[in-house]
Amino acid sequence: MFRRLKGVLDVEPGYAGGHVEHPTYEEVSSGTTGHVEVIRFEFDPSQISYDDLLNVFFATHDPTTMDRQGNDVGPQYRSVVFFTDEEQRDAARAFIEKLNLSGEHGAPIVTTVQSLDRFWPAEDYHRKYYENHQDEPYCQIVINPKLQKVQQKFHQLLKESNL
Repeated sequence: MFRRLKGVLDVEPGYAGGHVEHPTYEEVSSGTTGHVEVIRFEFDPSQISYDDLLNVFFATHDPTTMDRQGNDVGPQYRSVVFFTDEEQRDAARAFIEKLNLSGEHGAPIVTTVQSLDRFWPAEDYHRKYYENHQDEPYCQIVINPKLQKVQQKFHQLLKESNL
């Protein structure tokens, strides 16, 4: 869904936050590496703000349940924002505080904010996964509703080709 936002220049799936060098999907999925499945993206702040990206992130997953996203359970599915500078760290913390004060999610936000020490790119078959597997049940059940939500709630942030 981030690939569809104007100002997002590149999106790359991968792993971060763990203690194993060059982790594989199978290792990360075991929950023993300390890594979390993540995406790294480059964006143009003159076209989309960091707060807009945080808004889409928090609106399209459950940031209130520890170590779980839907049917996926384990520390590799924890909600985390990895930052690359102090400005991003402060913005993410402030955004979480604002969400908690609003009560929008009905429960406290458990998303952690951590420094990105190392990003490990995922295997090639993870790249553009949705575009290459739209008919698979996971894409139909999990990804399609998120894309619909982004289309409805954040249509002003979408690239022209996605309108």
